[in-house]
Amino acid sequence: MAGKRASHEAIVLLLVLLQIVAYCNSVPLSTNSRWIIDQETGKRVKLTCANWVSHLQPMIAEGLEKKPLSYIAKKISETGFNCVRFTWPTFMFTRPDYYNLTVSGSLDKYNLTAAKSGIAKNNPGFLSMKVAEVHKAVVNELGKNKVMVVLDNHISQPGWCCAGNDGNGFFGDALFDPTEWLKGLTAVATAYKGNSAVIGMSMRNELRGGRQNVNDWYKYMQAGAEAIHKENPDFLVIVSGLYTDTNLNFLNGHPLQVNNLKNKLVYEAHWYTFGVPPKTWATQPNQLCATMTKRAQDNYLFLTTGQNPTPLFLSEFGIDQRGGNDAENRYITCLLAAVADKDIDWSLWTFQGSYILREGKVNSEEAYGVMDLNWDRPRNPAFLDKLQLIRQMNQELESKKPTNYIMFHPQSGQCVQVGKNNNIILSNCKTATRWDQHQDGSPMKLAGSSQCIGVAGDGGAARVSGDCSSKWKIVSSSGLHLAAQDGKGKYLCLEMNASNHSTIVTKKCLCVGDDLVDFPTCSDDPLVQWFKFVAVNV
Repeated sequence: MAGKRASHEAIVLLLVLLQIVAYCNSVPLSTNSRWIIDQETGKRVKLTCANWVSHLQPMIAEGLEKKPLSYIAKKISETGFNCVRFTWPTFMFTRPDYYNLTVSGSLDKYNLTAAKSGIAKNNPGFLSMKVAEVHKAVVNELGKNKVMVVLDNHISQPGWCCAGNDGNGFFGDALFDPTEWLKGLTAVATAYKGNSAVIGMSMRNELRGGRQNVNDWYKYMQAGAEAIHKENPDFLVIVSGLYTDTNLNFLNGHPLQVNNLKNKLVYEAHWYTFGVPPKTWATQPNQLCATMTKRAQDNYLFLTTGQNPTPLFLSEFGIDQRGGNDAENRYITCLLAAVADKDIDWSLWTFQGSYILREGKVNSEEAYGVMDLNWDRPRNPAFLDKLQLIRQMNQELESKKPTNYIMFHPQSGQCVQVGKNNNIILSNCKTATRWDQHQDGSPMKLAGSSQCIGVAGDGGAARVSGDCSSKWKIVSSSGLHLAAQDGKGKYLCLEMNASNHSTIVTKKCLCVGDDLVDFPTCSDDPLVQWFKFVAVNV
């Protein structure tokens, strides 16, 4: 036991020495109300992250066998992410037979000859380094590219996550000893102490399984948060919920009590459409979007409101970026409307386009990945463009500017702008037109102006003018259709023009009856008519 402890202390000391050469590019972050802020200036810092995996069996950041580390870190920044949620397995920092492995030895252990040749070509210096040293080298390179890092304890035993019975799910499971977990958190907090690229630690990914319960959650999450903060008080401490990070509703009225942890606590959640039949998205998109948004609000989005709001980090969401999954495309449109509305911090699943070894398969492709299989280019640039509004900081803490609203079209990812001929078009959200706060059943008025949007007739281009007689209602259970009556008393909805995808027209509301109630089922695509008013004060 003494020998193991000495070896563990040696690896921690080595990592501490390595961090001295880390490139410093940021100051510690803190929290104020529901926002993450720069601790020195008090200004808001918005995390717009991508996940990057280093917790699978080889314990090596994915892609290092495909491209040089400098290329990958630069590509993360170039594709618009300011942050990486970088994963690690507990055993890599607690067990000598894991943390003493070199990259070469780890790859040899699984007979990964092609990956070894790839790292020899792209990152030759890494082969002789220990896996934890390479983890640190990746973090340092991200820092050099001004990319912030959240260190995510993804799993205990290196491997793919997650299954309810994999032994890694909850405190007390076969591979999830709470004492060893706390030891791992302390080791990582120590190893990255003073490394300004790292802004926080996520304590555990996707708690799950039959053992999960609220009492143990409070007990161990408090202990984990205090262990991190004691060792590294600069870090944000990011707290996950139950049921694979989908439920924090037990915090409503019963906040987590953590000693001496002032303004460092952030909660995290995950939002996917797993388990929802694709047919439901195809036939009841309005109702399903309403259900999923309410579930998110009740289970975790509520944390951003109320008397004691706290920051929420949506640390995983994503879709098959090959683009052919219609159900997932509808889900992500619904999610983008809610995320834009709350202006929360987030991390997309995921950046890597491939895995060295995943569940027994070598060179496995990641369809949810930003990068393609060979890490040559982004798999789906159009999808990344849809993230433009949620990348922006739309709300600032204690802003001196008035709060106006942007009209967001989540299916396209674009925003409404008044064109040269007073028609309204979809364009880049950075140049979006500002609107007054809209009251249901009232005109939609330009901010600081007497002009309003008018109904143009079925199929006509919507325009702004001094005629404010059109009274717009939010209709459908989704809360995303905007409808007003034409001269014949018929309700028409704003819609992205199918022919050019930029002009906005007024047309018969899709999947909604004349009584403004959703059809029980519908084969149309109402997402072309989904718009969301998003508050902005920057």
